[in-house]
Amino acid sequence: MPERRAVAIYARISQDRDGQQLGVRRQLSDCRAEADRLGWTVAEEYVDDDISAYSGKARPAYQRMLEDLDAGHIDAVMAWHVDRLYRRPSELEQFISACERARVSDLHTVSGSFDLATGDGMLVARMLAAVAANESDSKRRRGKRKMQEIAEAGQPHGGGTRPFGFLPDRVTHDQTEAEVIRQIAERVLAGESLPSVGRWMDANDIRTVTGKQWRTPVIRGLLLNRRICGERVHNGKVMGPAAWEPIISTETADALHRLLTAPERRTNRAARNYLLSGMCRCAKCGNKMVSSRRYETRRYICRSGLDGGSGCGSITVTAEPVELIVARATLMRLDSRELQDALAGRVRDDAQAASLYDKIAADEGKLVELAGLWASDDMTTDGWKRAKAIIEQRLTENRQRLSRLSGTRQLDAYLGQGGALQAQWSGLNLDRQRAIVKVLVDHVVINPGVIGARSVAVERVRPVWRF
Repeated sequence: MPERRAVAIYARISQDRDGQQLGVRRQLSDCRAEADRLGWTVAEEYVDDDISAYSGKARPAYQRMLEDLDAGHIDAVMAWHVDRLYRRPSELEQFISACERARVSDLHTVSGSFDLATGDGMLVARMLAAVAANESDSKRRRGKRKMQEIAEAGQPHGGGTRPFGFLPDRVTHDQTEAEVIRQIAERVLAGESLPSVGRWMDANDIRTVTGKQWRTPVIRGLLLNRRICGERVHNGKVMGPAAWEPIISTETADALHRLLTAPERRTNRAARNYLLSGMCRCAKCGNKMVSSRRYETRRYICRSGLDGGSGCGSITVTAEPVELIVARATLMRLDSRELQDALAGRVRDDAQAASLYDKIAADEGKLVELAGLWASDDMTTDGWKRAKAIIEQRLTENRQRLSRLSGTRQLDAYLGQGGALQAQWSGLNLDRQRAIVKVLVDHVVINPGVIGARSVAVERVRPVWRF
């Protein structure tokens, strides 16, 4: 009568696309039948589902089986095939070491067995591990090449979560979500902050495709993804036109990229609580005025050195009337002939912006090339530093020029809309109001008040226009 042994059955499937574990069930069924044929007792079944042995990802059930081997709970190990246990030689050696410590030598599969206590058994096991590793490597290379071909053809890849703005086929637009993308692109280009856009999406119960709230990095990633302008991207590189229609234009996508990747863009700024925070200037000393609250009254003040500031301390003004004056002046200017005249050179500015963007990209590439030359000892450290300084200075100047020019594009959503915005103003959130004001207003000069005046005169408030 054969010896009854406590056998561990291990089962694994690399991909379980439908989540039904059918592959694992088949493996377990065959292994149970084989154990019964041998007269062995199944001590425990260890299952890792949807995990590749070759990927290097942790396999919790496999690790638990090794621990049980060390603890002496197992007399033999069974798997449907050896490639279910390991697909890399290093994993085989780890398994052999665990078996040697536990004095377990039987490795059994549905199609045969190996005696790890013999040289021949070890040789066969190691040969099969090498074959399995090569097979996995070849499969991975074929998969990568296939994905490359799919990308070059402009077709979407399968699997994973569908992209926001598209139906599960990844080609057809989800019209509701596509409209959301167009709206948030417009809002961001008009100067609204990403956190503000996120709050707007939450307020309108707009969720990600997985039902979660939108976070700032996710919104940024969505707007920087060239998929939404009809381009196929693979491994971070644009491969060409995609098989689907664009949701936004290439020009809009380029403008979003320039805006959201600008080095001077601050992403850790504290939330603003005043419409004109950082924008008011003291007419006497030119110092930035700070926002402050005294009791229930919001104010803008020129803070002197005695109060921890660097201004003259001469001017203080109540915030609410100043903000009302600036908001009205801004909305009136949006509909004015003066603004139209100031923007007469917009076409020329757009062409300059495109040229500057190309120059910036070229210089960024040159910095990378310089680093490579220095790393390979093809140029001296002094030479590298001199060249680097020249290029970085040019980059700084061109980025500043681009920043000044790009402001004209932010006006697109607001030109001629002053009257409509006036009616909506009280219902807009503070970030949206600030975005509109900052499109036109560079800063606001606050003049001294008249002693005894009970209100803020319009003459005290002078917006300095960008355009």
